[in-house]
Amino acid sequence: MDLVASLPAFVVAVFLISASPGPAMALILRRAAMRGFRATGPTGLGIELGLYLWALAAAAGFAALVAASEVAYLALRVVGAAVLIYLGGRALLTAWRERGAAGEPIVVPPAPSRRGWWSAFGEGLAVNLANPKAAVFMLAFYPQFVPADAPLFATTAALALLQVAIELTLYLALAAGVARTGAWFRRPTVRRRMEAASGTVLVALGARVAVDA
Repeated sequence: MDLVASLPAFVVAVFLISASPGPAMALILRRAAMRGFRATGPTGLGIELGLYLWALAAAAGFAALVAASEVAYLALRVVGAAVLIYLGGRALLTAWRERGAAGEPIVVPPAPSRRGWWSAFGEGLAVNLANPKAAVFMLAFYPQFVPADAPLFATTAALALLQVAIELTLYLALAAGVARTGAWFRRPTVRRRMEAASGTVLVALGARVAVDA
């Protein structure tokens, strides 16, 4: 298999996978709606760093150990579920605290602080690193596009960089679209419903991670 010839198929596959609903997409959309476009960048960078680290781990063989070890896989499942449920619970708590705020003015998101930047970055990173299915996905996905005579680690690292670029472009484009209607999303009633909906989605995704084999 020639790497260059397989790149179009790789790009299409990555785009379809990236556009599918999941924890990363839920975080990006919530962040863009609640905090604006500039606040979405750190979350996207954290998500993509987590993806890239899993890709390198798969190339180095560590991801195979995680996928093969019941204890390691279970531990990551528990951590991943806890992270998602925590983020979802925090959104639900925010929605509950803002009940009855329909008459208040539209919330204008402040400029992201250094602490807020790292917090958003950490959320994105944790969501991907604590996802054991990411390890399984990398093991199954990348070998299809790595030629037998190509260096495994270097080729996987290059393909992962391409995936990061595609996903980050898609996420930021979605965030820009959502941020354009940010004033509507930040109306107290809409904001509360958005927090409740995104929190419910994240908790449900966490529960699915916890029970999936």
